[in-house]
Amino acid sequence: MNSTKPQIGFDRFIQLDWAATALRVRAGVSSLDDLTDLIDATHSGPAAKKKTRTVLNRLWLEPRPDLANFADRGVKIYREAPDTPIAALTWGMALATYPFFGKVAEIVGRLTALQGDCTSAEVHRRMSEIFGEREGTRRMTNMVLQSQASWGAIERMNRGKRIVRKPPIDLDGSLVIAWLTEACVRYAGRSLSVGSIGSNPIIYPFTLGNALSYLLSQSKSLDLQVDGAGNQVIGLAG
Repeated sequence: MNSTKPQIGFDRFIQLDWAATALRVRAGVSSLDDLTDLIDATHSGPAAKKKTRTVLNRLWLEPRPDLANFADRGVKIYREAPDTPIAALTWGMALATYPFFGKVAEIVGRLTALQGDCTSAEVHRRMSEIFGEREGTRRMTNMVLQSQASWGAIERMNRGKRIVRKPPIDLDGSLVIAWLTEACVRYAGRSLSVGSIGSNPIIYPFTLGNALSYLLSQSKSLDLQVDGAGNQVIGLAG
């Protein structure tokens, strides 16, 4: 009998410089040898190297066919604006590719919204409610939290027991805003209220700045409409 539990997928700690190098490989400004050297320097065995490469492949090097165009547009943003935060680009790919990553982000974003911090125990409890009370859930949640810390979103205090949200990265005016919004829509699997995008907990490490509606209306990949209540909603363009 097939399990109805969502698949975890994001099962490795991914350091930001590994993801950045994978992005640069796809952009044609770094080589696979550069990435291999990085992984070889930080991994002790072939199994660990293979698992890390699998996650990096799905993020940037060999994304799913339905996300290949999305990844290519992220690479185009990087080429046109090299100062675009790598964390924002990789966060977007992780949201679109890995529901498990997005769920951890959503939970951390909600729990830290008021006080700026939470306990890792709270995150683990909520993830277990969704993905099942098993060791794999706990271990992989830790992998995502460790990765989010490396990407500058949180700091893990008291031996990882306490999670503190870091100041958000201001993306105001960046080309990545509409693309990151598209990642939110892809993660949610439905249209989202434009008014709630900026405070969406899954992108808690970033602020989107002003003129969001205008920026979203300029994207050929997004469809901006007004619902029956007069609210602007954003979805994927047909």
